[in-house]
Amino acid sequence: MKKAAILVAGGRGTRMGGPVSKQYLPIGGKPVLMYTLEVFSLAEPDVFLILVLPEADFSLWKELCLTYDFYLPHQVIAGGNSRFQSVKNGLNALPFHEGLVAIHDGVRPFVKKEVIIASFDQAEKSGSAIAVVPLKDSIRKISEDGSNTFQERQYFRLVQTPQTFQVEKIKKAFEVAEMPQFTDDATVYEYQGWPVTLIPGNPENIKITTQEDLEYAEFLLSR
Repeated sequence: MKKAAILVAGGRGTRMGGPVSKQYLPIGGKPVLMYTLEVFSLAEPDVFLILVLPEADFSLWKELCLTYDFYLPHQVIAGGNSRFQSVKNGLNALPFHEGLVAIHDGVRPFVKKEVIIASFDQAEKSGSAIAVVPLKDSIRKISEDGSNTFQERQYFRLVQTPQTFQVEKIKKAFEVAEMPQFTDDATVYEYQGWPVTLIPGNPENIKITTQEDLEYAEFLLSR
């Protein structure tokens, strides 16, 4: 089946606290986004890569690609006012109507190739594949009145990306109006009444959002 990956990096990255958004900051000598694009290309050499960026950043990204001699083929498209709209723009840019598409946070550069490959394999079989990892810490549920109760952590998972789907289904799912509960692509898919299939992710697959995450990313690269 034809395969694509939509790497979403449409945010401004204000939590990092600097003048440059997190997706363009260097780790190990080159910007975060370049690592993410490369791992998808290594996992699936024929994958069609779509990078979703703020339109105002197009010239910056072009300059970075020239500066770092980065020539991996990919299509750059403009993001929207929310992650939902950015993903929808990416889906509308797909060059085919049947196949598989992985949707991934551009600032998760440490996803393993094996997870990407497994996500495509599972989505081909069941329609969806969502990377998750088990919780290590104890968790408690906070009620509206401020009280809290213990929760059995074995019944919960932390959700990562990639979240991979059959193209026809996920495009149909994104035809609905955006809702507050759509915190990721799996919830949009699930809203159609379709079951979501979980696959094991990898713990190193962090989402780089803070300065501490950036420091941890440097550590991961140095290992």
